[in-house]
Amino acid sequence: MSTIDHERRRRARQMAEARWAFRFHLPIYLIVNAALVIIWFFTGPSNFPWPVFPIFFWGIGVFAHYMAANHNPGGGWLDRETEKILKEEEGKS
Repeated sequence: MSTIDHERRRRARQMAEARWAFRFHLPIYLIVNAALVIIWFFTGPSNFPWPVFPIFFWGIGVFAHYMAANHNPGGGWLDRETEKILKEEEGKS
């Protein structure tokens, strides 16, 4: 297996692991935040709706986790740049 194939396989493995982790992160987010809303509701919903803060800020984290797990920003560029550098190195030798 060439170095490039090994690198692509390593990167694919990292993406698969990130997707696997996201599958646990999202349900935990939903369950915990549902519990927070229930606690807020039963302790007096006339109070300030404080669960909006963990829902919003943790939601940003969940969205970032989703993007990292399912999108490879710059991945195509990295592959092209790697190929370009390898061709330059071959030309020098």
